[in-house]
Amino acid sequence: MNKDQVISALFEKIDFLSNELAQVKKENQELKRENAEIKKAFTEVKLENADLKVRITELEARLNSNSSNSSKPPSSDGYKKKPAFPRKKKGKQGGQQGHKGRTLQQVEHPDKTVKHKPGQCDCGHVFSDEELSVAETRQVFDLPQPKLEVTAHQLLKGKCPVCGKWHKASAPEGVNAPVQYGRGVKTLATLLNVDYRIPFKKLQILFSDLFGYAINESTVYSASRQCYEMLEPTEEVIKSGVVKSDATHADETGLRVAGKLHWLHTASSLLYTYLFVHERRGRVALDSEKSVLNRISGWLVHDCWSSYFKYHTMHHAICGAHILRELEGLIENGQSKWPRVFKTFLMNVFEMPLEERVKRRDHIEKRFSLICGLGEKAEPPPRKTPGKRGKYKRTKGRNLVERLIRNKEAVLAFAFNREVPFTNNLAERDIRPAKVKQKVSNCFRTLSGAEIYARIAGFVSTARKNDRNVFTELFNTFEGHNFIVG
Repeated sequence: MNKDQVISALFEKIDFLSNELAQVKKENQELKRENAEIKKAFTEVKLENADLKVRITELEARLNSNSSNSSKPPSSDGYKKKPAFPRKKKGKQGGQQGHKGRTLQQVEHPDKTVKHKPGQCDCGHVFSDEELSVAETRQVFDLPQPKLEVTAHQLLKGKCPVCGKWHKASAPEGVNAPVQYGRGVKTLATLLNVDYRIPFKKLQILFSDLFGYAINESTVYSASRQCYEMLEPTEEVIKSGVVKSDATHADETGLRVAGKLHWLHTASSLLYTYLFVHERRGRVALDSEKSVLNRISGWLVHDCWSSYFKYHTMHHAICGAHILRELEGLIENGQSKWPRVFKTFLMNVFEMPLEERVKRRDHIEKRFSLICGLGEKAEPPPRKTPGKRGKYKRTKGRNLVERLIRNKEAVLAFAFNREVPFTNNLAERDIRPAKVKQKVSNCFRTLSGAEIYARIAGFVSTARKNDRNVFTELFNTFEGHNFIVG
């Protein structure tokens, strides 16, 4: 092979290798593109898998949530038996040592006395009254046969023998018709309908069974309406009492009124209960003339509803029971340890005497921040997903941690202030009867009916807080006075 042939063969080899190299480069580019697509798909699957895990956790938490580990009401628990969690023994059941009992005591002057004589002696002697004395007295407390007492008011007239003018007596105040029900019937009907939640038709049956008279629905409504109007000045005093109290408890719950959702709001203290109905739940209702929140300067205890924090004239305290329920939900459904640690910490602080809490304030606050720091690490903020717009959803644990950090002083308010309780149970107790009323009657047909209920229920609750006889105070209200307004 001569020189030219060798060179030609080399060039052919070079061309062949160049083509091979180009083909390899092309295949390499194709493989890189496919690899990039696989990586992208893998990343998307990984993110989707993470989202699905979060979703599964949320759904499991939702299925496992009940009134003891979330803000759900007890009525949503259904009939399924709750698991019995182990509890520490707290001693014997029943009345404890030092408990003030309520056993019936014999009265000095009974309404009726029945004497029981022994039978004749075995020898045949029959005892006379003079030969007998009281050996033992047993008293039976029972109800008299219920009946309506009818009082006839006769308006007398007469002719003056001097001038011949006729004179007729005036009827007593409140006696306006030939036949009508008195204050006692009005009081009982109002009390049974409002406080004992007995509906109109059941009231008719009850009155018919007890007294032989089926009271009309219009009579019950007019009695409640009259009581509502008579309580207007009393309600103003109740509102002032709530405003002046060291700690005011606030809460709200939904009511069906005239086919629409309304809200029953409460502002309560240890001695007073104020209730009002409004179409809105938040700031519009709390800023209205009915509300007293903008007049409060002491402590306001609530469940961390954001609208309450818009008011800065008072000190805020958050209900510890709500926090414990949320922590319990995280303990049951989550993998983090911080909720259990925080729950133990909160209960330990609650069980401490106030003087010890005040002495250890710095330690308590540092411990609070330390556990919240653990919670921040265990509950990281949500990752941004490429291509998704809008606000990123946080986990329940993350939301709780951020809320605890943001409202640290309000959460620990109970620990260092004697007038601040651990829970907002007082407001919840004051508002709970309305939920029972709604279950019985389904709804309030009119707004005026709901407002009547709210004012009377607030007065009844106030009377009970002051250890007053509710029937007596309502009866006096129909006469124009009660223990609040003379």
